[in-house]
Amino acid sequence: MARLIAPSMLSADFGNLHRDCRLVNKSAAGWFHLDVMDGMFVPNISFGFPVCKAIAEVAEKPLDAHLMIVEPWRYIERFAKLGVQYLSVHYEACNDRHLKDCIKQIHELGMYAGVAINPETPAEVLIPWLRQIDYVVVMGVHPGYSGQKYIPETTEKVAVLAEMIAGAEADCFIEVDGGVGLSNIAELEKLGAGVFVAGSAAFSADDPKAAIRALAGN
Repeated sequence: MARLIAPSMLSADFGNLHRDCRLVNKSAAGWFHLDVMDGMFVPNISFGFPVCKAIAEVAEKPLDAHLMIVEPWRYIERFAKLGVQYLSVHYEACNDRHLKDCIKQIHELGMYAGVAINPETPAEVLIPWLRQIDYVVVMGVHPGYSGQKYIPETTEKVAVLAEMIAGAEADCFIEVDGGVGLSNIAELEKLGAGVFVAGSAAFSADDPKAAIRALAGN
């Protein structure tokens, strides 16, 4: 797939949220990325349904929701009703039965199903799931905070996942979330990643639209 940038709205200016949503609409970005944290699965709280709804009302591009929460199955239907097209849950937040049920429910509600893995989680745990999901979210930082430095081992994990996906003849793509910038995006794409979440790399720039354009390779 062509390189796709998904700006993380967690890094937007919440005092000017609609302004930043319109900025993403007019930028080279492909998606909006929603980092949902509950203060339990990760040591931070981001935003909930009221903020997601406010973004959805303005967004003109697909919504990609990343649930960094415990018991994600409780909220899948509500995200579908918001109009989310891509929904990922964490492998670490589910046992096998719950993960199977989450994937099934996400698909039944018309969304694409993703599974995210933390930096400490080996890629190999996803081997049984690759033919059941639409994408893998590889965390390039420890989930819970924006602005962290990229974990170098992420690069090798992307390469391993790409080989696993090809070996399983699975139809799923790789999304990298955290620490993505101009210094590593080309290599990650070459190794098999297709979607890149950009938080501070986009919104902390003097010109966010130019930063997103550069990340997109335009």
